[in-house]
Amino acid sequence: MIYVFDTSSIRSLQHFYPSVFKTIWDGLDSLVHQKNIISTREVWNELERQNVSADVLAWAKQNKQIFTTPNTAELQFVAQIFQTKHFQSLIGEQQRLKGTPVADPFVIACAKIKGATVVTEEQQKPNAAKIPNVCEYFNVPCIDLERFMQQQGWTF
Repeated sequence: MIYVFDTSSIRSLQHFYPSVFKTIWDGLDSLVHQKNIISTREVWNELERQNVSADVLAWAKQNKQIFTTPNTAELQFVAQIFQTKHFQSLIGEQQRLKGTPVADPFVIACAKIKGATVVTEEQQKPNAAKIPNVCEYFNVPCIDLERFMQQQGWTF
């Protein structure tokens, strides 16, 4: 199974110190090596601008190949997402005004086109334009980091 990681889930990895939770990081590295963890260039752009731990940033830099440039099919799906007026609010006003990166629609499109599962820490909220809501609308599997670890059979 392929997993497309959102910025929030990668950022959440900072709670798992590599010196203490070595098994998690080894597992992630193994899945990256198997090409079962991917993400998008827009997630990379968000990580560069956000306050993430040095460990997470070092891991992201070491695995920069997972942050792919959206292909034509993914870009077309992003356009399809935005055809639903309600989902246009995935891009906030401040993001539009400042021109800051917005990864959410690209993460969803990547998963949809590649038949993958989105991993995000966002929670579904009624009538919201959140990743889980959009995923549900377009029938894209979506889980959080805890569920991802459970699916891997990881226990500590």
